[in-house]
Amino acid sequence: MSAALVILPVVWATAAPRRKPTPKKFKPKKKKPVVPEIAFYRKYTEAMLRRYMKLSMESGRAPSLLGREMFRGNVTHYKVQCFDDVVIFVHDIDRCLNLLDRSEAFLINRIAIQQYTQLEVALMLNRPVRTVVRRYDEALDILTRIFLDRFLLEPLAGLSRCGNP
Repeated sequence: MSAALVILPVVWATAAPRRKPTPKKFKPKKKKPVVPEIAFYRKYTEAMLRRYMKLSMESGRAPSLLGREMFRGNVTHYKVQCFDDVVIFVHDIDRCLNLLDRSEAFLINRIAIQQYTQLEVALMLNRPVRTVVRRYDEALDILTRIFLDRFLLEPLAGLSRCGNP
């Protein structure tokens, strides 16, 4: 027989029973439906971002050299004819990019501007490729909506009535 049983015949518990910590309820973000009209503009948004990258790199050059390397884009109503137009275009796109949250801006920056592949970005973030693709498409849709709201991207006339004859 143990000495503890002789000295302490009964042990009363005084502490409250230990509860398992309740996990925070995971509330998934509501999936925003893909609007076909916005998804159509993804390629134009990516083209504007490539143009933004090129012009922002060229804007560091002397204005006299800038004139010979200008091109007319088909995705926007901006007519880039001089150095001032380049600065305004770059500033407008930069302000639109600042409206994105951190994760969206990261994806847009790495994939569209810096030309990383989606697989490379997925490896950087340690995420599945499908997740990166889905989030990148959502970020492009958000940026496209910003471009359309600020008239940097012109809506096509036929798409405004898509589905309605």
